[in-house]
Amino acid sequence: MEQSPPPRKHVLTRLIPIRWGDMDAYGHVNNTLYFRYMEQVRIEYLESIGYSVPSERASPVIINAACTFLIPLTYPGIVEIRMFFGAPGRSSIPSSYEIRLQGDDTLYATGDAKIVWMEVASGKSVPIPDDFRARLSAIKV
Repeated sequence: MEQSPPPRKHVLTRLIPIRWGDMDAYGHVNNTLYFRYMEQVRIEYLESIGYSVPSERASPVIINAACTFLIPLTYPGIVEIRMFFGAPGRSSIPSSYEIRLQGDDTLYATGDAKIVWMEVASGKSVPIPDDFRARLSAIKV
């Protein structure tokens, strides 16, 4: 029996133009750029809710990231990245991404990244800061 995906909440959509130099020798956007697209949206979201990245005490870091490439992206085009959050834990929150071309509902790639708050001095995980957790609690998944 197929499991349904965990609940998640859409938090941000951004558009990023594909540059000619984003393509690789095969004539499609290089796989590393998909991770950059997701990173850009993630940072813009954190900044949009007032979270300074990086912080001197504790900062969000990625402990794992994945991307499933479904259809190659090519130049020219504008990538539409939709970011979602799952339910937060003590020190982490799962994020997921849908990558499309602007104006096209076709799913070109999906991605996931687990965001963990880390104490900069020790490199160890710490609880999600109260102010950020309060903002997250407003996101119903």
